[in-house]
Amino acid sequence: MISEILQDAETRMAKSIEALGHNFNKIRTGRAHPSLLDGITVNYYGSDTPLSQAANVSVLDARTLSISAWDKSLVPEIEKAIMKSDLGLNPSTTGELIRLPMPPLTEETRKGFIKTARAEAEQARVSIRNIRRDSISELKSLQKEKEIGEDEERKGADDVQKITDKFIAQVDSALADKEKDLMEI
Repeated sequence: MISEILQDAETRMAKSIEALGHNFNKIRTGRAHPSLLDGITVNYYGSDTPLSQAANVSVLDARTLSISAWDKSLVPEIEKAIMKSDLGLNPSTTGELIRLPMPPLTEETRKGFIKTARAEAEQARVSIRNIRRDSISELKSLQKEKEIGEDEERKGADDVQKITDKFIAQVDSALADKEKDLMEI
């Protein structure tokens, strides 16, 4: 019983870390990487399709992405989708190839992105703490129903806290890496 609760807590906390990683990928740094465009969807024959399923996104150099649409009629749609996104990027098109230069980040935008990253990290911490609270309440309810003893409940709560500490440390580490990446010129 207790091991199932611990396993469930660990699985759910790992998903919170994974979600944090996806959210961090949406925050652009000065360098080009294809995952930057993961949140962009394109109107493809009436349905919203992720850009990665409608075009090939590759890195030309450290500050430039290249997008080649699989259907040439999609090029204007892709341009519109990139312009509408909150990434602040301006595509330049040469025929069927779209180049996406990454403008250098100013000190002000870097600080804004760091604030966003810290907010995402705090959201992940809150999510992990909520999972901890749920797991501990499950343990307490098992103890009230006399399915486990008081000592087992305390040991289970300690184990949940250890798992929580491990995942909070991962969030802090990911945030430190992202901040370092953002401040790099």
